[in-house]
Amino acid sequence: MGRMGIGLQMYTLRDETARDFPGTLRKVAALGYEGVEFAGYGGMTPPQLKNLLEELQLRAIGSHVSVSDLKDRLEEVVEMNAAIGASYVVCPYLTVEQRSEGALADTVSLFQKASRELAKHGIRFGYHNHDFELTETVGGERLFDRLFGMMSNEECFVEMDVCWVHHGGQDPLEYIRKYAGRVPLIHLKDMRTLENGKAQTVELGQGEIDLPAVISAAGSAGAEWLIVEQDHCQNPPLESIETSMRWLKTNYL
Repeated sequence: MGRMGIGLQMYTLRDETARDFPGTLRKVAALGYEGVEFAGYGGMTPPQLKNLLEELQLRAIGSHVSVSDLKDRLEEVVEMNAAIGASYVVCPYLTVEQRSEGALADTVSLFQKASRELAKHGIRFGYHNHDFELTETVGGERLFDRLFGMMSNEECFVEMDVCWVHHGGQDPLEYIRKYAGRVPLIHLKDMRTLENGKAQTVELGQGEIDLPAVISAAGSAGAEWLIVEQDHCQNPPLESIETSMRWLKTNYL
């Protein structure tokens, strides 16, 4: 089992990138992150972003791309991700309408079409879960399992967010093992359950997720990247990702 790469989902730094996209990427690289997963490109062209990543020696893991962009802007998505050498494109969310029993087949058809086009450029397509895929059912089956069961691994891999699996009432370790060989990307995220039952995302090592066990299970399941993401930071986001990197250097790297 080789060492998994350490990446960052740039959504964590959305306010920082809105002010200074290139400068924020420079800070991410300086903190020791090896790769990044994009959630927008800061207005940069494919050649500009490619050159910046090469300068910073940052790997482009991939991008989160909405259903609407998969449907209406797939050519641009392919152009950017092929140019920057990304291996993965991930849909990060489905609306209530897009995941309803009546619409799910159409959503899957769109995913399969996008997957075929991306595959022509050596890019794999995947889906990233939240908690609702574990709490909602379609046809008597958890939405998570129903959605991935409608597609092959080649058509759609699993980008598993362990925080949301946990908050959805399921065991992340069990789900990682269940989808072994299909989870190249793991969103390594920590959380606390608040008194109102909501999840508060926190820096790695400061919450209730058994992160060492998750890392071990991810490695055994064939994951390639551990991707840090903090949906909402209680501290300045750059400080938060530095704290999480410090935890990784102590406990994994």
